[in-house]
Amino acid sequence: MTWDLLLTGGDLLDPGTGRTGRHDIAVHRGRVAAVAPELPHEDADEVVDVTGRLVTPGLVDLHTHVHVGATYWGIDPDPVAWHSGVTTWVDAGSSGAYTFPALASAAAGYAVRVPVLLNISAMGLVAPVGESRELANCDVDLAARTVRAHRDTIVGIKVRMDRHNVGSNGLAPLRRATEVAGAYGLPVMVHIGAAPPSIAQMLPLLRPGDIITHCASGIAAGPDGYDPAAKEAYQAGVLFDIGHGSGGFAFDVLEAHLAAGMPPHTISTDLHSRSLYGPVFDLPTTMAKLMAAGLSLEQVVAGTTVNPARALGLADGVGTLAPGAPADIAVFTVEPGRFELVDVHGQRRTAPLRLVNEVTYRAGRPMTPRLSPPVPPWVPLTDAQRHALATRDRAIRRLLTTPLVGPEGLTEQFPRNGG
Repeated sequence: MTWDLLLTGGDLLDPGTGRTGRHDIAVHRGRVAAVAPELPHEDADEVVDVTGRLVTPGLVDLHTHVHVGATYWGIDPDPVAWHSGVTTWVDAGSSGAYTFPALASAAAGYAVRVPVLLNISAMGLVAPVGESRELANCDVDLAARTVRAHRDTIVGIKVRMDRHNVGSNGLAPLRRATEVAGAYGLPVMVHIGAAPPSIAQMLPLLRPGDIITHCASGIAAGPDGYDPAAKEAYQAGVLFDIGHGSGGFAFDVLEAHLAAGMPPHTISTDLHSRSLYGPVFDLPTTMAKLMAAGLSLEQVVAGTTVNPARALGLADGVGTLAPGAPADIAVFTVEPGRFELVDVHGQRRTAPLRLVNEVTYRAGRPMTPRLSPPVPPWVPLTDAQRHALATRDRAIRRLLTTPLVGPEGLTEQFPRNGG
C-alpha cells in the first residue's frame, strides 16, 4: 500500500491507545493506516518531518458554541481550529428542536466535526439566558423526535440549570432532559451556575455518566468556595467537565477539587462569542491553565482527546490515533517557561509550559488559515481587547499587502525567446 502522508520523528502522546514516545504515523484516504516507532518513508507520497514536536490526536472540545449568526453565543470554529489543534467541536446546546436543522446545515459546511448536544429547550440559545423559563419550550416529545431523526449527530442533551435560565421552574427542565436522554441511552450535560437549583438539589436526578460542566465555577460554588454535594456527585459517577467560558472557571475551586481527589474528567473551553477574545482564547490556553493548577501534560491531553470522546460515546476512534481512526492529528511545539494565566475572576497562576500548534490535520489534510468574522456588536470588550484586535488586523493587513517574495524569489515563467 502507498500511504498518502507519513508524519515522521514526532513525540506521540495518545492516551487512548497508550502509545507514547517517538512514533511515525501513516495516513491513507483520511484515516490512520499505521503507527509504529519507524515506518518506511518510501511507502509514502508525502513525508513530513515533525522531529522535536508533540503529536496528539486531534483535540476534542466537549463544550463549544458554533451556531454562528443564529445565536447570541455562536462562533465559526474553523478559524480557531486551524491554529489550535481542535478537530472535534461538540456544540453544547446552541440548538433545540426548533433550530437544530439550521445548526446541522451550518455544521455540514465546517471543516471540523460537530457532534451536538441538543438543548432540552426547543428554542436553543438565541438569547443570553432564559430559554427554559417557559416550561412549554422544554417539550419532551418534540426533543425525542428530534433525537430519533438525527441519532447520528445528536450525542447528548444539554440543559442550563441556574436561576437565570430556569426561573421558577426549578428542577423541571432537568427532569425533562433526563427523560429524553434516558430513552435513548444518552448523557445529559448540566450547566451549573447561580443557584437555585444547587448541585445538592440536582443530585438525585443525575445519573452515572451525566456531565456537570463549569465544574470549577466560582459562581456555582458560592461563598464557601466548595460545594460538598460536588464530591457526592463525583463519587456517584457523574463526570466533571471544566467548561471554562466567560464565567465558569475559578482556580481556587479547581484547586479545592484537586485537593479532594476530584480531578476533572474532561477539559473544555465553552468557547463562544464572549469568551473567544478572552479569558478563554482557545483550548491549548485552557490546557495550560489546568497544568498551572498541577495537572500533568498527560492528564490534560487525555482530558481533551479520549476522555471527552468516551464521555459522549463518539464512535470510529475519534480522540485516538489507532489504526483505522480518522486521521485527525495535532502537531505542537512544547514551549517550557513561566506563563502567567488568569481565570474569569482575575486570579492568576503560572503554567510550566504551553502548547503552540504547528499544524492541524483533519482527515489527513492540513487545515488552511482562515480569518475570524468581525466581533458581534453585543459582545462587551475592554479597551485593551479592542486595541489588541485592531493591532492584529493591522498586522495581518501589512502581511498580506507586502509582496510575498522579492525579485530574487521569482523566475521567468514565460521566456521571451519562446524557450
